[in-house]
Amino acid sequence: MADGVERVTIIGSGPAGWTAAIYAARANLNPVVYEGQPKRVGALNEIPGGQLMFTTEVENYPGFPKGIEGPEMMMQFREQAKRFDVRIVTRDIARVDFSSRPFKLWDSKDELIESHAVIAATGARANWLGLENEQRLAQSGGGVSACAICDGALPAFRDKEVAVVGGGDSAIEEATYLTKYASKVYIIHRRDELRASKVMRQRALENKKIEVVWDSIVVDVVGDTRIEALRLKNVKSGQVRDMPVGGLFMAIGHTPTTQVFKGQLDLDEKGYVKLTDPGRTTTSVEGVFAAGDVADSVYRQAVTAAGMGCKAAIDAERWLATQGIE
Repeated sequence: MADGVERVTIIGSGPAGWTAAIYAARANLNPVVYEGQPKRVGALNEIPGGQLMFTTEVENYPGFPKGIEGPEMMMQFREQAKRFDVRIVTRDIARVDFSSRPFKLWDSKDELIESHAVIAATGARANWLGLENEQRLAQSGGGVSACAICDGALPAFRDKEVAVVGGGDSAIEEATYLTKYASKVYIIHRRDELRASKVMRQRALENKKIEVVWDSIVVDVVGDTRIEALRLKNVKSGQVRDMPVGGLFMAIGHTPTTQVFKGQLDLDEKGYVKLTDPGRTTTSVEGVFAAGDVADSVYRQAVTAAGMGCKAAIDAERWLATQGIE
């Protein structure tokens, strides 16, 4: 930043952010990463590193044949970035101005950063019920998860009765996936009819390993170090009962972390950053790129986020070259 302006600033520190940092650093762009700072979000303690910081074991990321703990994986990503002299700032980006170049960003201490290019990799948060025990067991690896595809095949859930909370297509997809490993899958739904599409509803109701628990909400998660049961309340009768399960999967959606970009980038109806060119990471503002779950409401996997981080860094490098910024 010889002219006092960063070549590329990366916002976020999940697989997308760190991968973008590694590629940008190896392209001699001298990137800076604003990895975020620890904070309390609802009932959950949030720390830099994305959703993998709350995943106990990752078995589906290539290169780790014996699996790896989510936090350890993120630490290795971070250390690899540091190896290439990536500068890391443990602060949030509080606001941005993308109306002119160089772009302006202000961190959580209200310090101004100017940057020729920006990569948004702020991710998305899984929606939770907000119960104290739910959050405690999610953070400690006690059998509560927000991603069946990520965690459902783990030995801890095999041949167990598990539950999925939700009633939309995502809940049916996750429940169906879990039937490959669990002995039985309960779908906990607060209404008397699923919100999922007709095809998905039929798939759930015809699967002998799936049982829908209608008109019910989870009011507590029972268990000390690991989930043992769900405390359910029938919303019509008011009856409360405990239902033994060996796992709980939340499927009530995700919320992209895009508040800081509202009014600056085009977002879709769910709040995700819109990408303007299929297969690339370009956004509605030339010179601003997006990677990972902040722009992906479909796959939401560590490996796809990392791939998008790679693409964002290459897109940024090539765009900077067209601007005469090497």
